[in-house]
Amino acid sequence: MHNQSVGFTLITGANSGIGLELARQAAADGRNLILVARNERTLDAAAEELKKSITVHTIVEDLSQPGAAQRVFDRVQILGAEVEYLINNAGLGDYGPFSKSDLAKQEVIIGVNITALTALTRLFLTAMLERGRGHILNVASVAGFMPGPLMSVYFASKHYVLAFSEALMEELRGTGVKVTVLCPPAVRTSFGDAARIASINYMSTTTTTPTEVARYGYQMMKRGKPVAVYGLGYKFLTSFLVRITPRFALRGLVHHLNAKGSQ
Repeated sequence: MHNQSVGFTLITGANSGIGLELARQAAADGRNLILVARNERTLDAAAEELKKSITVHTIVEDLSQPGAAQRVFDRVQILGAEVEYLINNAGLGDYGPFSKSDLAKQEVIIGVNITALTALTRLFLTAMLERGRGHILNVASVAGFMPGPLMSVYFASKHYVLAFSEALMEELRGTGVKVTVLCPPAVRTSFGDAARIASINYMSTTTTTPTEVARYGYQMMKRGKPVAVYGLGYKFLTSFLVRITPRFALRGLVHHLNAKGSQ
């Protein structure tokens, strides 16, 4: 039997990309895991790989569905697991002009990126506050600092994650519960394919890997760093360039970058 007294790390979207890499980081750190994802096959494969040294529970749940977060929380209560680290990583995007977008797809994006993240944070926060310790890592994006023409709802959802996380940090000061918001640039994952992004677009040609982002994010969460922007260039972009660039120019620039390679 593995050590059950070690607190659990719950990770959403843990079956691929940054989520799977975060699970690997946590496992290497000796953390027991609760992995949440929609795809049972890939989730089981991830659990199989990681359960050699730690306890791994899996919860198959589509976080875009109403009541999904509550179902995940209820399942964790049944397991009797104490969630010390909550990692809200699940997220998805879409690509193209909003006027032509599929509304159901936009509602799914909001459901996962905003609604589920908010609900899971609320549900697991109570016990963390009672214990006087805990870490919440919300995965936002560099997109959270700027408008995103052609990916309007996705970029806006990341603004929400950033603003929500920053407000929580302030509210939770002195409680022992730390909130970190991880803001990676575009990363080489299946996200781009799911969002139908052209292969010559910067989001497809990025060299940033999920492994390096996850390693950084996990370390920053443990350190309790509030806003963790990955990459020196992106730190400069988000802390300085975005602030001195007029908003109309920023809109035009991001529109140009997002449009690259689109028909």
